[in-house]
Order: sequence, then C-alpha cells, then structure tokens
Amino acid sequence: MNIIVCIKQVPSVTNVQIDPKTGRLKRDGVESVINPFDEYAIEEGVRIREKVGGKVIVITMGPPQAESALREALSRGADEAFLISDRTFGGADTLATSYTLSSAIKFIGNYDIIICGKQASDGNTAQVGPGVAEMLNIPHVAYVRKIELLSDKSIRVERIMEDGYDLIESPFPTLLTVVKEINNPRIPSLRSKMFSKKAFIRILDAATIGVDAKKIGLNGSPTQVMKIFTPPQRNCGEKFSGDAKDIAVALVRRLSELGIV
Repeated sequence: MNIIVCIKQVPSVTNVQIDPKTGRLKRDGVESVINPFDEYAIEEGVRIREKVGGKVIVITMGPPQAESALREALSRGADEAFLISDRTFGGADTLATSYTLSSAIKFIGNYDIIICGKQASDGNTAQVGPGVAEMLNIPHVAYVRKIELLSDKSIRVERIMEDGYDLIESPFPTLLTVVKEINNPRIPSLRSKMFSKKAFIRILDAATIGVDAKKIGLNGSPTQVMKIFTPPQRNCGEKFSGDAKDIAVALVRRLSELGIV
C-alpha cells in the first residue's frame, strides 16, 4: 500500500515574529518545525505501512529550507521525500496550495491513501487537505481519530464530531486528515536519523509537475493576507477583596459608576 503524507514547515510557536512593514509572518531566519498535526500524519502513515506493507512518501511545498522538515519526516519512518519548490509558488493561499499539491501528487502517482494533519498552526484553516481531495476527485474524511479497519479495498475510520464520532468507510484512493488523538509519534532512532541525512530528496518545480501558471502562487490566490498583527493587550480587570458583603457592595457601586446598573 502506498501512502502519501503532506506536511508543512511552520514557524516555531515559541518564536513567531511579524514583519512590521508587510504585516506578514517572518520566515527567513526564524526557527521552523514540522507543523505539529503533521507529526501525527507521518506516524499514522508509518503505522499503516508496518501493518500492511508498501511505502510512505512525504511531500511538502515550500522554499529550499523546507528540506529540513522532510529529513525530519524521513527520520520518523518515511521512505521517500519530495520537495515541491519554485519561486512561482510563493504567496499561495489554500486554493493555490491545494492545486499545487494535487498536481504534484498526480505526478508522483500510484497512491492508495493521502494523510494530512488536521490543520497548520500558522493558518488554522483546515482547508488544504479537503481541497487536495476535491482537486484529485477522491473521497476524504476529516478529523480522523482512529482507524477501525483496513482492507485491500477500503478503510474504516472514526471521525470526531461535536456530539461523539462518526464511523465512516471509504474506498481507495482516499484522503484523511488526522487529529492528535490518533497516535503518539515515535522518537527517531539513531539509525533512522543517519538514513535521513543521506537520503535523496527530489525537487519538483512548476515545469516538472506541469501546473497552470494562472493557478499557482499569488496569481492563483483569490484570498490574500493583507496584514497580520498582534491584538492589543486588554486592560487588567479590577479585583475586590474582603468578605462577601463588602465585595457585593463594592461591586454594585462600581457597576453603578460604569452605568451598567
């Protein structure tokens, strides 16, 4: 069984910086990591391969430095990696990203399952996974927390819902987006780390995967981020102390002063 895992390299949540001129996230010179949800996607792909055989191919769209995220994925058990990189891909929104990833997947071909993390920590849209599935015209299941049954023709999974979960069976090929409850990602072994450092990572540019220039990067992005900013800090609230009677009197007096009561 061939499994493709889509990952993204994102700024570390402890080191998020915003460019004051552009209002966008700073990526150059900022520590980057694999999107946290994608770690669970990698692990689940490796677990499926360990059960039924096949291989795990990990892909990402990004600048050359995103290669480090792919090597991390290889150290966690993936077999092959592709970096989808071209300056024309820059500035892509979720629609253009979904188109580019789906085009790369078509180029790679021969897949049974595509696994993505639920969402990316730098955007939190949860749109790219389903978008890729729609562009590939294959079924998808979002918010998967458990794989119930896996056969050579279909997969049955639990999908988290607000009031419980759905049990859904999907034929292959299919796309899943997973949540953190699905597994506990493994720690890379020394042997796997050595493999990841030497592994060949193929770069796929726009010409190689045959994309339409009007559908990639800024040209293919109907939605554009105009500005990202840190919300102003809220004023601290007021604290009343004393016994219950004194607090009640002080609270009513203050609410009257504010014109609330």
